[in-house]
Amino acid sequence: MSSRGSRVRSSGLVKRTSALLLTATIGAVGPGLVPLPASAQESQDTTGYATPPNVDPSRRPADTAAPDENYAQEVGCVERDVSNNVPLRNAPWGQQYLRVDEVHQLMQNTVGSVGRFRDGRPVQVAVIDTGVTAHPFFQGRVQPGADYVANKGQPGMEDCDGHGTEVAGIIGANTPPEIGFKGMAPDVQIVSIRQSSQNYAPDDSPEPPPPPPGQEEQPGGEQQPGGEGENGGGTGAGQPSTGPSQDGGGRTQEDEGAAGTLHTLAQAVVNATDKGVDVINISINNCRPADGNITTGEQELQAAVNYAANNDIVVVSAAGNLSDRCAQNTGDPNRPNTIVTPPWFSEDVLSVAAIDETGGVADFSIHGPWVSVAAPGTDIISLDPAEGSDGLANLTIENGETRAIQGTSFAAPYVSGLAALVRAKYPHLSAREVINRITSTAQHPAAPGGRDNFVGYGVIDPMAALTAIVPEEEGIQPASPVALPSDMPPPDNRNWTPVIVALAGSGGALMALLITLFVVHTIRRNRTT
Repeated sequence: MSSRGSRVRSSGLVKRTSALLLTATIGAVGPGLVPLPASAQESQDTTGYATPPNVDPSRRPADTAAPDENYAQEVGCVERDVSNNVPLRNAPWGQQYLRVDEVHQLMQNTVGSVGRFRDGRPVQVAVIDTGVTAHPFFQGRVQPGADYVANKGQPGMEDCDGHGTEVAGIIGANTPPEIGFKGMAPDVQIVSIRQSSQNYAPDDSPEPPPPPPGQEEQPGGEQQPGGEGENGGGTGAGQPSTGPSQDGGGRTQEDEGAAGTLHTLAQAVVNATDKGVDVINISINNCRPADGNITTGEQELQAAVNYAANNDIVVVSAAGNLSDRCAQNTGDPNRPNTIVTPPWFSEDVLSVAAIDETGGVADFSIHGPWVSVAAPGTDIISLDPAEGSDGLANLTIENGETRAIQGTSFAAPYVSGLAALVRAKYPHLSAREVINRITSTAQHPAAPGGRDNFVGYGVIDPMAALTAIVPEEEGIQPASPVALPSDMPPPDNRNWTPVIVALAGSGGALMALLITLFVVHTIRRNRTT
């Protein structure tokens, strides 16, 4: 009896052990086979900071067409380097890459000009930047717009930094035949709006006391020592001294000790819109870490560019350059670590990245889901911005060193010039249709949907943008993937999920069986001993 009871107890132990092991095996394998219920799955943020909040039109600022505070010039204006006065006759590589000469010939043959409508009116391009110098190669086609830096002379017609003139030159310079460099649209009219300057700073000095009676300044009196020198850079104590006037390849808003804020940038966009221009070029932007919020200045700028787009204006913006304040976006494209405005507002802005001579994205160009297209942005040649100059420039001063001109700032005007040409050739197209024509005909990267976060929809193709048939404009349905007939057998699209589940279950059962047999064998061996 004792021996039989021992066998019964051993049999029960084996069964309980087998059941326990089988349950543990299924429990270990099961979670990988059966999806968790929706309530147990952690929600995923699919947009992150890539998409800004909806536009609030009430945030659009009223335009004052004046500085937001008093600014004083602290650095002398950019000067011409007469010690190295070598004429630049060659065409920049970017111009050749875009086949600009052929584009000009096409426009002359079809429209009769390169930047004018068929009725002779010039396409108007507002350049919101550091001002534009009236260079001879503009041929009098620069119109004063507004000035948010200083109230002196004609608004927007001083370019102390030297940035805006180079940008405007890429858009609309008209050079003699012996010079290779040409503007993209040399017949357009430039409307200059000076909105920022790194050579001006907030003036917090007290107002000077009035001179004693009888010692007021007399008209036509002799200039006292310490005034401006011949080249515009003061040499006396307390006067501006000539120094680096182009620090970096772009203009950053709200820099400490400089002129230019998002508030005045938004006003400048409103000003250009109310002037009825056709294209706005913004080669200045603001960069900050992404935190899921939108600032007051950004809300104003968002409302301003939306106002421009709704008023049939093509808004073009530089995508931004790497800097100490502007870190590169890496990792999840829907979770950028850096926000750049106005490119962030991609619903209303054509944002432009830069490529280098290899055709690849330039290493300084900021990536992001808002990038629309790309254009040449290195080894730039444009107009010499120095006052009184009639030459070209291909160098700038960066961190006190002479370097080649580069930046997304100079890629954007290539696209603005192209937008002006599209408007001249297809005047019936709306601003958003012009943008669609430019993005649809770009050289798409090998990426899903034909775009990526490096060059957007690709490098612009001016010839295609001016000649291609765009399906949306003709009422044609866009191309879609179609399965072509084939003599090959149909693909094996079998659903392997049931097979995987069955094999996993069988494997678990087999493992439990083997463990059970091992336990039984062990018990029997113990009994015999």
